[in-house]
Amino acid sequence: MGAESGSVRIGVIGGGQLARMMVPPAIHLGLRISVLAETEGSSAARAADAVGDYRDPDTVYAFADTVDVVTFDHEHVPNEILLELERRGVAVHPRPEALQFAQDKILMRQKLEELGVPVPSWAAVSDEGELQAFLDAHGGRAVVKTARGGYDGKGVRVISDAGEARDWFATLAEDGRGGQLLAEELVDFTRELSQLVARRPSGDARTWPVVETIQRDGVCAEVLAPAPVADPATLARAAEIGETVAEGVGVTGVLAVEMFETRDGRVLVNELAMRPHNSGHFSIEGSVTSQFEQHLRAVADLPLGDTAMTASAAVMVNVLGGPAEGPMPVRYAAALAAHPRAKFHSYDKQPRPGRKVGHVTVTGEDLDTVRAEALAAARAFD
Repeated sequence: MGAESGSVRIGVIGGGQLARMMVPPAIHLGLRISVLAETEGSSAARAADAVGDYRDPDTVYAFADTVDVVTFDHEHVPNEILLELERRGVAVHPRPEALQFAQDKILMRQKLEELGVPVPSWAAVSDEGELQAFLDAHGGRAVVKTARGGYDGKGVRVISDAGEARDWFATLAEDGRGGQLLAEELVDFTRELSQLVARRPSGDARTWPVVETIQRDGVCAEVLAPAPVADPATLARAAEIGETVAEGVGVTGVLAVEMFETRDGRVLVNELAMRPHNSGHFSIEGSVTSQFEQHLRAVADLPLGDTAMTASAAVMVNVLGGPAEGPMPVRYAAALAAHPRAKFHSYDKQPRPGRKVGHVTVTGEDLDTVRAEALAAARAFD
């Protein structure tokens, strides 16, 4: 453990690309890092000291015994396991009391309203009748979400009849715990924004510039940093919302607050993520301190770094799907030759339609030029 070696050992539960991208800054900060991966072939396999089921208490407890601080690549570890870790004296960041609001969308909506943060009109619905009543009160169309487990467009449907969620209600009934679905108004928005905040246990916090995210088929495809042609008042509201949420839930580490900018000038919170987030990948090259380094600083209770941008603009483009044959690196030689200004990140994942297998970032002074270069570089992996 860190106390014996003279450095803190961070334990990351989850072996995806977020854990993978925490490894280089951990080395630079003199921190030791261990990963509990789901499978041998996970994206962060090179740092995986353990492989096992994050839903199994004994597996998580055994992993936690080998580290000083536990943090996460995802929000899916059962809260009761994390509460037991704290009872055993393990430092867990973000704490279970905060993480629950990223794990359960209904709890999240309740907490955001308690904090006075603007959100879409919503209701927790237990059956088709309640869902249909919500539809009737909101123009006949709405968004319905599973309260837990959804991401990248999964667990989200736009519906015009309550029967379109019948299978989800049936699944909840089979579960036997009396769960609910989240119904929300279908927001008429002009674009999606994301505000990242990092916070230490002491409450010290830093924000990055608000970014615009562009989705395709429910998955983040591009991130434009900073958000272009933005009203200064909108940027100020986004930063204020991010700081209010971070303080209000007591998060430690990186928090991503995903928002809608509406046609009538409002900013409404859509989702929360309490870990490094896809909308912050630009910060590896685009910020003085990346979200991954900042997350490690925060959970280790180290002073936070500068979040200023390194250039006027940065654009991150996800590589979705990947090459038809072979993993992403098989295209590296041609891509590097054609796009020497681009920075390429492979997640060491096998290509699959719609899967995030890597990303490309370009920085520079002109947003249009930077975006065109990033898009062209990402297309090298089609």
